[in-house]
Amino acid sequence: MIQTNVFKISNMHCSSCAMNIDGELEDSQGVIEANTSFAKQEVEVKFDPEKISQEKIRDVIKSAGYEAQVI
Repeated sequence: MIQTNVFKISNMHCSSCAMNIDGELEDSQGVIEANTSFAKQEVEVKFDPEKISQEKIRDVIKSAGYEAQVI
């Protein structure tokens, strides 16, 4: 079953940051789609919770240089 979560992102400076987050997440196994909004400072992630956890998604975002909190 596919799950969708929205994460609040901090440390994003521009729309390239949003594209960077999308790319990192979409390269992660279990993530189906990532849609990051620089304007809202949020990312909506569709994922398979059997393959990747919210914690792991936050780790991927953190490794890209940003902080993330589940909304």
